[in-house]
Amino acid sequence: MPTQDQLKQQAAQAAIDHVLPQLRPEDVLGVGTGSTVDLFIDLLAAHRGDFRAAVSSSERSTRRLRAAGIEVLDLNEVPAMSWYVDGADEITGALDMIKGGGGALTREKIVASVADRFACIVDESKLVDRLGRFPLPIEVIPLAREAVARALRQLGGRPVLREGFVTDNGGQILDVSGLSLDEPAQFEAMVNNIPGVVCCGLFAISGADLALVAGQGGVRVLRRDL
Repeated sequence: MPTQDQLKQQAAQAAIDHVLPQLRPEDVLGVGTGSTVDLFIDLLAAHRGDFRAAVSSSERSTRRLRAAGIEVLDLNEVPAMSWYVDGADEITGALDMIKGGGGALTREKIVASVADRFACIVDESKLVDRLGRFPLPIEVIPLAREAVARALRQLGGRPVLREGFVTDNGGQILDVSGLSLDEPAQFEAMVNNIPGVVCCGLFAISGADLALVAGQGGVRVLRRDL
């Protein structure tokens, strides 16, 4: 039976097989962050001539892309992208997600918003019936950390500061457990309105368009109902 690392490799390869044939030489590809995306970037190296460049959601991915010989552009230079490829910490069959375990949630959400389509690549351990087992990451302005934490406690959450971690934007992360996320888009909008919140790790208002889920029986393609 495949190991989790082997399943991640299968998901990364599935993204290459699905997305690369749809890219034109002048296209820019959005690339996310995480262990499965690392594998995707490694596979991209052999195809770097098939598209123009990439936009990255983190300094970590930028370094890996450049090491693979792929040009990385500033998002401000890119008016549109056809695809964004990223992983998730949890994803439902409706393609709502929790992201931010690596701390790049804000840039991930920004880069994804510019792309026409979002492909999420995961192994089957990330597929859940309902979100919330994985603590919800929320990036906050340091000045507002305790004010945001109090507001999250009023919503039933148990926020914990991610000690010693600073985002690429200079923010801090609160990892929040105990939340009821049965209506993830509504909850995302509510958290977005708390003063001091930079970004909520729920990706439900705009989730993935498709998910490539690697499991023991192969890779399944899940699509968002429109």
